[in-house]
Amino acid sequence: MKKIIYMLLIVLAASVCNGQTKIIFDTDFGGDADDLGALAMLHNFHNRGECELLGIASWSTEQYVIPAMDAVNRFYNNQGIPMGIRSKNSHFSGENYNKPIADALPHKLTNQDVPLALDLYRKLLSEEDDKSVTIVTVGPLKNIMDLIQSEGDSHSPLKGNELIEKKVKQFVIMGGHFPQGKNEWNFNGNMPGVTRFVLENLTVPVVFSGFEVGVAIQSGAVFENLDKSHPLYVGFKHFSQNASWMKDRYKGKILNNSTYDQTAVLYAVRGGEGKYWDIVDNGYCVAEENGDNYWVEGDKFNHAYLVLKKKPGEMVQLIEGMMLNEF
Repeated sequence: MKKIIYMLLIVLAASVCNGQTKIIFDTDFGGDADDLGALAMLHNFHNRGECELLGIASWSTEQYVIPAMDAVNRFYNNQGIPMGIRSKNSHFSGENYNKPIADALPHKLTNQDVPLALDLYRKLLSEEDDKSVTIVTVGPLKNIMDLIQSEGDSHSPLKGNELIEKKVKQFVIMGGHFPQGKNEWNFNGNMPGVTRFVLENLTVPVVFSGFEVGVAIQSGAVFENLDKSHPLYVGFKHFSQNASWMKDRYKGKILNNSTYDQTAVLYAVRGGEGKYWDIVDNGYCVAEENGDNYWVEGDKFNHAYLVLKKKPGEMVQLIEGMMLNEF
């Protein structure tokens, strides 16, 4: 009876929550386990009616990235959520946890079965109300650069920057190091100039969750107790064993890992200003060609960044609970 009541409450919440956050999730899924944790959080929030996950754009072109994300989507009964990929030119990485997840869980789609991320973005944005979409990026920003530079098409006559201005409420970007940092992966991505171009051309609000926020929150070891077919177990296990910065410490059990991407998802869905973090908005972020960045203080712009307020240990319990659908 309790389970039935719980499910009815979820359905009711989803039906009345017309103001729920609509999210497009842009990820470099497969390399770092935080992308997997962030996607699990989004599925849980989506299923609880706290947000609507409109689509998933993959920056990664690894051979098994779409099969793995399709498997995760199906695990959470959300196989209808559309996906796109940056390029159909693929490569294989045994270090990535994509193939282990695809091998462990049912899936149907391959990289060749989904549209390009640019086409997915333009389609999804054209269908939504004005200023209604939050784009959460937890990888390098090439898909966003492509969107900004795009021309009108069958989905919309608007150019990319016009489409963003019309349809996007805000970007939540996991990237950089605040107030100043060097060579953070999402701002670098081995793609010189991409982040700089994106930040110089976005005119909608942007909130950054930087390296310093996620590195303070170490989570994931608790997944050692999950069923061995659970995607969080499969992905975090493979990551702990094989990631170049993790494997030397692996002793047979899943290791804690920095919780970068999950913080961006948490802010995008639940906010938490003054509760989980404070927000600095007295200036703007500058990205160098090589991905280094620094904050310029001054008048309010459209940029802001998060400063962790809650104790890291409390954030660990909170975010692990969200990945496991307990909070």
